[in-house]
Amino acid sequence: MTDGLRGHLDQCRFEADYARAEDGLRARLASTAADDAWLQGLVAGVAAPDEECARAARARFDAAAMPLGGLGLLQEDVQRLAAALGTRDVDISARCLVVFLADNGVVAQGVSQSGQEVTAIVANNLLALSTSSCRMAACAHAPVIPVDVGMATRVRDGRLRGRAAVRGTRDITRGPALTRAQVLLAVREGYIAASSCAAAGARLLAAGEMGIGNTTTTAALACVLAGIAPDEAVGRGAGLDAAGLERKRLAVARSLEVNDPCARDVVGAIAAVGGCDIAAMCGFYLGAASCGVPVVLDGVISCVAALCAQRLCPQAAGYMLASHVSQEPAARVLLDQLGLRAPIAAGMHLGEGTGAMAVLPLLDAAVEVYRGCITFEQSGMDAYKVLE
Repeated sequence: MTDGLRGHLDQCRFEADYARAEDGLRARLASTAADDAWLQGLVAGVAAPDEECARAARARFDAAAMPLGGLGLLQEDVQRLAAALGTRDVDISARCLVVFLADNGVVAQGVSQSGQEVTAIVANNLLALSTSSCRMAACAHAPVIPVDVGMATRVRDGRLRGRAAVRGTRDITRGPALTRAQVLLAVREGYIAASSCAAAGARLLAAGEMGIGNTTTTAALACVLAGIAPDEAVGRGAGLDAAGLERKRLAVARSLEVNDPCARDVVGAIAAVGGCDIAAMCGFYLGAASCGVPVVLDGVISCVAALCAQRLCPQAAGYMLASHVSQEPAARVLLDQLGLRAPIAAGMHLGEGTGAMAVLPLLDAAVEVYRGCITFEQSGMDAYKVLE
């Protein structure tokens, strides 16, 4: 194992440290309401990433005995990591994956192959560390923390963290998914998760999600925030046939007509056509930024949540790194809106944090080059020059 991975966090120890941090944070927040004033305070506390550290990281790469910019997006990501962490000594060996679980009432419109009972099944599989995301996280040396923020069926297991804002959302084709208060509760759950991860020692975070119907809510929010039409935003999700795809497009179009969400009101837009998982991931990204910890995005659902966070707090985007371009049609639009480019384009559309876990070994390799590559000076070579 390389030096850069020796500090990886043990699953059992991290679960215990996370639980203690979460309990302590809940106790401190017990007397405060999850309201607009609280959210404004969270946003105001986010500092800009340290661009001096990013410049120093670029200079170190330029001195390495390799072509200038030779690692491409990976090199740029290491520079973003340096800025987010506020240090030239980039170390991302301590990391974790949080998977937010929630259900969406829009499944009543036939927009998914599966029913809401599947979310609870996957929750148990996450706790057993047997899902695809868990196995990929094991390869990436990342503990996994499942968090219930809105499952229709409660799973009674002490290892499942979080508090549900609601037991499944309402059908967005018939009215708002959530109240504003419920969105803010879910946002705070995401903030608590990110802060607890940071307190437990993680220096790189990633969020995944699991919730039947959430590519439909994501498509609706993408239409609102990115200004695209349902035909441009709606994809096949976990695998719809042509008839299912048409039902999904109609459901998104109907939700926009019925609720008339406003892009300038992010919390209101999530309440209208979103879900608890999206709200929680938005809070997770804001929480990571407030703690000065970089966060790796996952697929299209993650990206729409990140765009919500960026619209609420533009500085939060400086703490984000893209992992992959999802096969869902809105993915590229959302990444463009965030100003991010993803190193991986593999046609993935699994979710649960799998894309974020897939990119971690690439980031580890780039960090190893950054930390240990021989320089031009050390090797007795002439340095490359930038030629116009």
